[in-house]
Amino acid sequence: MKRLRPVDLAREAGLSTQQVRNYEAAGILPPAPRTESGYRTYGPEHLEALRTFRALVPGFGIGRATAIMLAVHAGDRRQALRLVDEGHAALHEQRLATDTAGAALDALAERFRDPEPEPGPVLRVGELAARLRVRPSTLRVWDAAGLLTPGRERGTAYRTYGPTEIRDAGIIAMLRQGHYGFEQIRPVLEGLRRAGSPEALRAAVAERREAHDRQSRAMLHGAALLHAYISAAE
Repeated sequence: MKRLRPVDLAREAGLSTQQVRNYEAAGILPPAPRTESGYRTYGPEHLEALRTFRALVPGFGIGRATAIMLAVHAGDRRQALRLVDEGHAALHEQRLATDTAGAALDALAERFRDPEPEPGPVLRVGELAARLRVRPSTLRVWDAAGLLTPGRERGTAYRTYGPTEIRDAGIIAMLRQGHYGFEQIRPVLEGLRRAGSPEALRAAVAERREAHDRQSRAMLHGAALLHAYISAAE
């Protein structure tokens, strides 16, 4: 079996020799035997470990990829597989959140004709509640949930709602009628505020879906190399 010097392994993997040593110290590589002179030597299994780790990182992230390799080298393959499952489950939850935001945005486009804030007077809580046909206490619940950020009237400290809060309150009311929960509504509002328009938010949702697809494919690639690495050691 051909043995590799640290510089050989580094060259094969496109890393520095110090990075190779760091990976070994972190447990990402299996322990390297040493020559009688005390020099590290590496074999094909170390090169495959490096390739596997680097393939896992794009899909699972450096933290989870490191934990997976540590579990493999500790002989706890069940834990390694559990970590892989957790990564897929986390991506699935992200997909669901993105799909929910997209569906809410579609509902918003169909039922809320003008999602841009309209210039107009500041409204007190009772006035806005009457406009939306909800109770003032409902607006206070939305405020407490962090969906709205009303101002305060000088002197009286009454809640006041400007054009953006009035628009957002209308969006919340519409989505609540569609049985959307606060955690589903929040990313829509945050996205609108950040993107500036429904069109920009729709583009952001589309890009997010593309990112999920890229991550899923990266996970598949990393998992394939992990399977081969584990199988070779059995």
